[in-house]
Amino acid sequence: MAQRSSRASSTGRAAGSSRRGSKGTASRSKTRRGVHHPPTTTATTTTSTTASDDNDGYKDDDGEYRDNGKSTPSPRPAKRRKVASSSNGAAADLHRRLFARDVPVTVPDACLPPARRHSLDYHKPLLLSADHGLQGRSSLLSWFDSVSATRAMPWRKPWINPRLPNNDDDDDNAAAAQQQQQLRARLERRAYEVWISEIMLQQTRVAVVIDYWNRWTARWPTIHDLARASPDDVLAAWRGLGYYSRATRIHEAARLAVADPRMRGLLPSSAAELQARVPGVGRYTAGAISSIVFGRPEPMVDGNVLRVLSRQLGVHANVKTDRAVVDAIWVAADALVKAVAEDNDDDGDADEIILDGEGARVNDRPGRWGQALMELGSTVCTPKPDCAACPITTTCRAYAEGMALADNMKETSSSPRDAVVADIEDACTLCKPMEEDEGGDVVETKPQQPAAAARKQQSGGAKQLSLADFAFKVPGGAVPKPESPRTQTQAASRRRAAAVQAAAEHARKFPLKVAKKAVREEQTLVCAIRRPDGSYLLERRPEKGLLAGLWEFPSLILDDGNSNDDDDNNNGGGGGGGPHGARRRTELAEAHAAKMLSKTMTTTTRSSASRGKNQLRHLGELGSVPWLFSHLRLTMHVHLFAAPEGADYNNNNKVAGGKSRPLRWSDDVDGESMGTGMHKCWALVKGAAEG
Repeated sequence: MAQRSSRASSTGRAAGSSRRGSKGTASRSKTRRGVHHPPTTTATTTTSTTASDDNDGYKDDDGEYRDNGKSTPSPRPAKRRKVASSSNGAAADLHRRLFARDVPVTVPDACLPPARRHSLDYHKPLLLSADHGLQGRSSLLSWFDSVSATRAMPWRKPWINPRLPNNDDDDDNAAAAQQQQQLRARLERRAYEVWISEIMLQQTRVAVVIDYWNRWTARWPTIHDLARASPDDVLAAWRGLGYYSRATRIHEAARLAVADPRMRGLLPSSAAELQARVPGVGRYTAGAISSIVFGRPEPMVDGNVLRVLSRQLGVHANVKTDRAVVDAIWVAADALVKAVAEDNDDDGDADEIILDGEGARVNDRPGRWGQALMELGSTVCTPKPDCAACPITTTCRAYAEGMALADNMKETSSSPRDAVVADIEDACTLCKPMEEDEGGDVVETKPQQPAAAARKQQSGGAKQLSLADFAFKVPGGAVPKPESPRTQTQAASRRRAAAVQAAAEHARKFPLKVAKKAVREEQTLVCAIRRPDGSYLLERRPEKGLLAGLWEFPSLILDDGNSNDDDDNNNGGGGGGGPHGARRRTELAEAHAAKMLSKTMTTTTRSSASRGKNQLRHLGELGSVPWLFSHLRLTMHVHLFAAPEGADYNNNNKVAGGKSRPLRWSDDVDGESMGTGMHKCWALVKGAAEG
């Protein structure tokens, strides 16, 4: 049996007392053999979302963290520290008020738009309430277990217990050491697989990632295999996934983890250690690895979870750039995953827990919970939610508001009901005002009047009744029969479906919709220079920025500085758009190609070229390749050049052009680490060369 000890089963106790209880039970438990993890550095939990050097956090379309808050600098440093301390203290008080588990969670009436008057306490998670919390958490886990295999994600695998079975009678130290080594190898590989999947899934759809993940893990099954790979091979395997700096960081981190004398290839089990010691691992990825692999109650909040929890909490705010809101949702996620970790075991055993080698409470629920929130946000609680399929509508503030709004339409009162705010100072400071038409129109649920009744209303005033109107009428007297139970049930079902649709329309307004910034447009000249031996000149992109470290044909960005307003082909027709018509593009391409080619020539050849001999020949513009990035719409104009025969070049694989943008000749362009858009340019070049 794995090491176990008793714990209190209450879900409403304080987080601090639960931690003390865990520590006490650990001290009374028998020692069990397990995998040794590097010692964990004690770290104070913070709520800052300052972006690290990875793709975690919340970013604009260009992948960069944006903080729109503009702080006014103070002339006195002491004052700045005082303001920061006060702000952090206020945030901590707010988080404790809303998410501490020893604070009761009430269920106030749903507030209704457009005013949505409510207090801060309105945002306490109903998933932590005594009435609905445990049932809601259990419902979400059960739902996830029923759908977790639907999308066939190969990285979703059964949880590995990090504790070895106890066997007090086993005196065979060699066998015990072998078991420990086998368990360590399994955890090492599992952590590596989850890590790779989480990095690939950033900014990329699941359906696309599955094939890449399968190919990647088949080529490099373990972190040790990846550490031995060449950078070019890693970039080539990543080709098509975009955000290529992710691949570079993974490779560098794998090398570090394998070489580290404490890790030796096994990633740390705690989220704090993962962030501190593994380059490129931020808060989200650290929480995913720690909870999914090692069973620790750590939050994992991505864009899908932000949307789910903003609706669950009823927070109508910007979850991308509003730091106070993002911090609050992270704290809410932390409180929820810790509650889930302490819930009753699925088999009904409420008084047993498993401790890992460091005395931390671990089980499979934190990982399942985190993945359940992400799966819900990805498949059900999408930007246009399917509330009828959601397993946790009973705890969703946004859903409750929508249902109350639907009911309000049936009532005769002219003003919507709102949650009572006792004091203006207690009014919510997280939510932004809601526009009445925001997020789509609310579905009208009031049943339509029958045509006869409508005509009767239009005919004028009320008709005076006579005794005949109250008399019993036999068949033929036009008295309608009462509806059958089946008909009544169908009508009620239709009304219910309409109300749920109205709730879903209201939920679409959460989180606050933010206008997307316009996609920048850019044009680039791509110069494919072919030598007589069939090789092509390639240039390496800078190590940072878009398509970092990838190879490409020498390229030149077109801007106003190299435009020619007098060009007769600059009207954007056949010239390719903007002030850079076909003739001007050719002039610029010839100049840029000659400049790049000269860097690969010997001194004698360069001197000959300057005297008009061994000239570069422009074979034509082959066409334009459009390519869309998340933040950039790029048009690549492809030009083909023939390098002069008889010229003396540097060795085929010798790098020229300097450290920042090295150049080299390649006779295998198909096998080069190039972006997908540049490969499309190569397809044009290849077709022209073979044609």
